[in-house]
Amino acid sequence: MNIYVANLNYRVQDQELQELFEEYGQVSSAKIIKDHESGRSRGFAFVEMPDDEAGMQAINELDGAEVQGRNLKVSKARPRPQMQDRRY
Repeated sequence: MNIYVANLNYRVQDQELQELFEEYGQVSSAKIIKDHESGRSRGFAFVEMPDDEAGMQAINELDGAEVQGRNLKVSKARPRPQMQDRRY
């Protein structure tokens, strides 16, 4: 299951995020999205968990939870929209 995590404190690191979600089950990856130019966190991330049941439990328990002074927004990630071929 791919999980979207928003409203992250900009100081949270990938490892901290992974440890937070590991309380609910195995984590395949935890990646904080960073600005291409500055390298700073953009305040959101994606976490992948192979077990859907553990993923749903993490979503239910962590949505609204306070982490480093910010209330997380956690939900199932939506598929990325397909880009249309823009060649003319």
